[in-house]
Amino acid sequence: MRGRPYDLGAVSVHGGVYLDGLEVLPFNRESLSGRGLRAATLRSGIDDAIIDGGINGNHGSAMHSSVTVQQDESGLATVCIDRPQRRNALSRDVMTALIERIEALSVWPSLRVMVLTGTGGKAFIGGADIDEMSRVDQTSARTFITQVHRCCRALVDCPVPVIARIDGHALGAGLEIAAACDLRIASDRSFFGMPEVRLGIPSVVEAALLPRLIGAGRARWLVYTGESIDARRALDWGLVEEVVPAVELDAALARTVGLLLTNGNQALRLQKRLCRSWDEQPLTEAIDGSIDLFVSAFSTGEGRQRLLAYLDAHGRRR
Repeated sequence: MRGRPYDLGAVSVHGGVYLDGLEVLPFNRESLSGRGLRAATLRSGIDDAIIDGGINGNHGSAMHSSVTVQQDESGLATVCIDRPQRRNALSRDVMTALIERIEALSVWPSLRVMVLTGTGGKAFIGGADIDEMSRVDQTSARTFITQVHRCCRALVDCPVPVIARIDGHALGAGLEIAAACDLRIASDRSFFGMPEVRLGIPSVVEAALLPRLIGAGRARWLVYTGESIDARRALDWGLVEEVVPAVELDAALARTVGLLLTNGNQALRLQKRLCRSWDEQPLTEAIDGSIDLFVSAFSTGEGRQRLLAYLDAHGRRR
């Protein structure tokens, strides 16, 4: 079904690239190693694939960006960061818009599934905006990184499953946002990394989710080395749930969305709450709390209706 613009509309922001002294060399896919660790090289020795903000050689130019939302009658909402010239980097304005969109959708009663993606085919989210980060001090650094955390938290707090549709680089804050989603489906041209240490800062906030997804050793390898991994290794590590050729990405996404939409809406919302409790609560507390949620599943009639429908379909209703 064709989506229609959500009535929140789009927020447009402007920004530029100011990285004096860094000459960007042309992207050369043939330069990728067998493990996909490098995409292109900056004269400074920092990989283009690692520079958050999608540097493209347009020094000092103003580039248009927006965060848009589409919804359809099935309850699917798609949130899109449309900043391809900057590899969908997270500026303050983009993060503010992203938080507002997700929080507004989270109170939409018909919401059943959310998809988060970026445009351009080069990046899901290339990371935080390097231009803005280069100008922060101790005071503004706290504000900036807290806003990154709020983006991730909005996804975790969303009452329905959130799927990250990843096509291209997911680096730094972009990988943290992907980790905050419930499921991740990636194209085979995607790359994943936590390059902050190469820029003189640690990986923080939702980087803490990585050990839960891929284990402590692999998470430490990412944040200590600053290296990137390709999509196949990300799949092997459990960082993503599915990898497909780029031309098949939307079909793979549609299959997963379709599976979720066939489920009971209230049951799916309860399951999201349970998954969050599994991540954030001690084991015994999470188990005890699940009993109350199981009981609440019978308060709306959805559970009983679906159970009876199952029995009817199999000729087992008494």
